[in-house]
Amino acid sequence: MNLLEVKDLHTSFFTGAGEVKAVNGLSFSLEKGKVLGIVGESGSGKSVTAYSILQILTHPGRIVSGSIRFHGEELVGKSDEEMRKIRGNKISIIFQDPMTSLNPTFTIGNQLMEAIMMHTNRNRKQAEERAIEMLRLVGISEPEKRMHQYAHEHSGGMRQRVMIAMALACEPDILIADEPTTALDVTIQAQILELMLKLQREMGMAIIMITHDMGVIAQICDEVIVMYAGGVCERGTADAIFYHPKHEYTKGLMRSIPDMNDDEKNRLIPIAGTPIDLLHMPPGCPFAPRCERAMKICLQEKPKEYWVGRDHLSACWMNVREGLCYGERPEEEVEV
Repeated sequence: MNLLEVKDLHTSFFTGAGEVKAVNGLSFSLEKGKVLGIVGESGSGKSVTAYSILQILTHPGRIVSGSIRFHGEELVGKSDEEMRKIRGNKISIIFQDPMTSLNPTFTIGNQLMEAIMMHTNRNRKQAEERAIEMLRLVGISEPEKRMHQYAHEHSGGMRQRVMIAMALACEPDILIADEPTTALDVTIQAQILELMLKLQREMGMAIIMITHDMGVIAQICDEVIVMYAGGVCERGTADAIFYHPKHEYTKGLMRSIPDMNDDEKNRLIPIAGTPIDLLHMPPGCPFAPRCERAMKICLQEKPKEYWVGRDHLSACWMNVREGLCYGERPEEEVEV
């Protein structure tokens, strides 16, 4: 049984200018112990997907339709009080910027202990011991001393380690990492990713890694979903996505990555144009206005997901034209 099943999720923001369809018909599943990567440029709906799962959308955003099942239990429609028993306890999240996630007026120890006591039956003394244990586990030296320090007294990498400790203190089944390394330099980024994988193996949890960095996705993910304009344009195993991309948007992302083995020193090729206006979604493929190979049908009709290989699906009319598809994706199936 899957830990998490998201089916036909639609999340919108209702503004004065109209409805912004931030997530538009997203479906996927997550197994225990797996690392799922969700990749796409800014505005593709990655973070909104995470906030929808945890039900932490702010006004004017709300889930319009769809299903989110955790251990077979429907989360859509649950009250905030019911979700508090799941957030932090069963499903935790690490946000992009730890400085804005940690309260500057409370010590690190105070915030860690509060999270532990809120979601477990530990008393204050036991919570303090658990907090010190978690700080030590994430590689923070002198954890007893750090407990009495504030967020500004730590470096960016240290603050992110504190956030990981806080997210894992209650041993969640799923950890959602929302671009956890964006604000860090490359060296610290590698350390954080290595730490997350180490803890994932030791604790047996599943991870949803949300990022725009294809390098991060290649390093740690088992399965990958490529999002554009709130929907899925391609999904499959990490090897399938990186070695055999089938959607023109995915190919564009791959062309924009520097190749360290390229002796010719070829120029990087950026994706032309700008992200689509979610207020005025076209009837066809949302990537068509930026696609160099767009055909007439791309502008008129939105493609379905088609099998383009084993455990590999793509929603691109070019695959149909080139005869690479093996059939339409069954609507009832959400697994990769």
